[in-house]
Amino acid sequence: MMGISWFTVTAIFAFSSIYCIVSHPKPELWFQNLYPLKMCPANASVGTFYGIMFDAGSTGTRIHIYTFIQRSPENPAELKGEVFESVKPGLSAYADQPKKGAETIRKLLEMAKSAVPPSHWSKTPVVLKATAGLRLLAEHKAQALLSQVRVVFEDSPFLVPDNSVSIMDGSYEGILAWITVNFLTGQLYGQDQQTVGTLDLGGASTQITFLPQLEETLAQTPVDFLTSFQMFNSTYKLYTHSYLGLGLKAARLAALGALNMEAAGQTFRSSCLPKQLEAEWHFGGIKYQYGGKKEGKTGFEPCYSEVLKVVQGKLHQPDEIQRSSFYAFSYYYDRAVDIDLIDYEKGGVLHVKDFERKAKQVCDNLDNYSSASPFLCMDLSYITALLKEGFGFGDSTILQLAKKVNNIETSWALGATFHLLQSLGLSH
Repeated sequence: MMGISWFTVTAIFAFSSIYCIVSHPKPELWFQNLYPLKMCPANASVGTFYGIMFDAGSTGTRIHIYTFIQRSPENPAELKGEVFESVKPGLSAYADQPKKGAETIRKLLEMAKSAVPPSHWSKTPVVLKATAGLRLLAEHKAQALLSQVRVVFEDSPFLVPDNSVSIMDGSYEGILAWITVNFLTGQLYGQDQQTVGTLDLGGASTQITFLPQLEETLAQTPVDFLTSFQMFNSTYKLYTHSYLGLGLKAARLAALGALNMEAAGQTFRSSCLPKQLEAEWHFGGIKYQYGGKKEGKTGFEPCYSEVLKVVQGKLHQPDEIQRSSFYAFSYYYDRAVDIDLIDYEKGGVLHVKDFERKAKQVCDNLDNYSSASPFLCMDLSYITALLKEGFGFGDSTILQLAKKVNNIETSWALGATFHLLQSLGLSH
């Protein structure tokens, strides 16, 4: 991965504040798919302004509507709040119906009209960044969807920048999410602050990002897993990577043996599922028939053997992460809620071994969880395998599971919105 040395943090926000970017010698090296960076205008307006960011993921589309207040030209703008909503399924489910997919965006834009005063519509930018779901589609189908979304944007009263609808590289997701979490938790300012790593498990891809403290980690890491940028007069060299095809739902297909297989006329089976189960599942616009194995054992051990094949030998394993703390979100969070490891509203703290403990409990007692998702055993076993055998985490590694930090969604969207506003000269 290429460095982002232009990202200076007189260039971003602390707690809930954002500052002007003051150094950007080669912005195209990182945000080449976003917008050409502009300096903040000297006469930046004082008052309230907004930014609208769509996160088009593999399993759903999310809208983030951020409100900022500029109290005076001399002071940084403050992030005052966020309106968030989502719809399912994701855009990729409309691969053969691009106009229908774009209509889901139109419905979410109606919410933005309510959240943003009409007087601000024409100067509030709207952007959609698609992630792994569209990366997995054939290019012509992905572009057809994006073109229809662009039509919807053009029909709206909001400001539509150049390149406002595009597919974002998976590595940027990890970087932006890491920046968002560490700023909102106050880890990138003050003395002796310790940053936290971030783990994101989507439907089609998974990301890991952290700040290495050991020289051995930097020396032993593939060069395309590292990226550098400057913050608060310090240079940070992040470890970050996105694994396409290792998201939770893509992993289900792999465990079922359905990846790259003709779905029609076949039933895909797994020992992770109840023996009597016969069902169908839609993912990426394709319908799959699946069920339990009629012969052989069910339970954690045979299930774990299946999901282990999905991750074994496919991920880089930096030793340092066993001694680090991580924030984990998306499907890590959702599955932890499903099995009462954490509270849905508050999140919580757990250890990697807690996922394995719950996976054994669910998989070895499938009949007791018949009302839950039929994939619960497989998902928990996969998360366990991904964390332990994939990334190489130890049993005692601490995971902080959170949907929000300071009432703001823990996603890459906030970092992307900040850059969007700076690029358009709308924030000060």
